[in-house]
Amino acid sequence: MALQEELEQQGIWLFKYRGKLPTIVLLIGAILYFQTKINPEIFCLEETPYEIYYELFCLLVSLLGLSIRIYTVGHTPKNTSGRNRNEQIADTLNTSGSYSVVRHPLYLGNFFMWMGPALLTANFWFLIAFCFFYWIYYERIMFAEEQFLRRKFSAIYTDWAQTLPAFVPSFKKYKKPELPFSWIKIIKKEINGIAGIFIIFSIFDISGHLIQNQNNYNYFIIVTAVFLLVFNLVMRFLKKKTTLLNGMGD
Repeated sequence: MALQEELEQQGIWLFKYRGKLPTIVLLIGAILYFQTKINPEIFCLEETPYEIYYELFCLLVSLLGLSIRIYTVGHTPKNTSGRNRNEQIADTLNTSGSYSVVRHPLYLGNFFMWMGPALLTANFWFLIAFCFFYWIYYERIMFAEEQFLRRKFSAIYTDWAQTLPAFVPSFKKYKKPELPFSWIKIIKKEINGIAGIFIIFSIFDISGHLIQNQNNYNYFIIVTAVFLLVFNLVMRFLKKKTTLLNGMGD
């Protein structure tokens, strides 16, 4: 098998499991985070008044990633930029909004979303390993996605793609989104990711304080996580058991 076909096959496989495989990295990060809590001398800000500010900084990094995803998904048409698992789907080619500054805005958003928990470990070498893993992992997914789009849209795609960077945004040719923003679409398609980030941060916060026998929890993160978890469960119930959300935000 030629290298081009091999990379595409790897990307297709990784695309199917892109929501599961990163959890392995998250588990490794959790172990390193607990190690820092057990041995606070590892991190200079541990057990200082600045610790909470560092935690909030990490959360802001993840929220930056969420904001990129929310802005991107909220302005895209049906059957594009989705969370489909089994195969690539693109009824149309997105070229405005986020897609006018970078070819893969969702993966850029994912990078910052995962970077937040990675930063919590306060482990320099883990951060380097995380960036390397993300590069190798998503490079193949992006390659497979671009092969799919090239076959489907031919010159329309190649003409657009050659003017934009793949991952690092360039705002020189920013184009206003063609569709209005849809909060319904965000609630239906991105609530899992939004809730997931706050749940991860709350678990890290609670477990870290328990390890250190402290009770000064970050209640903002915990309360927000509980609210989003309940909200997510309600939305899932409405989606599965009722027709209230049918056709809304597609």
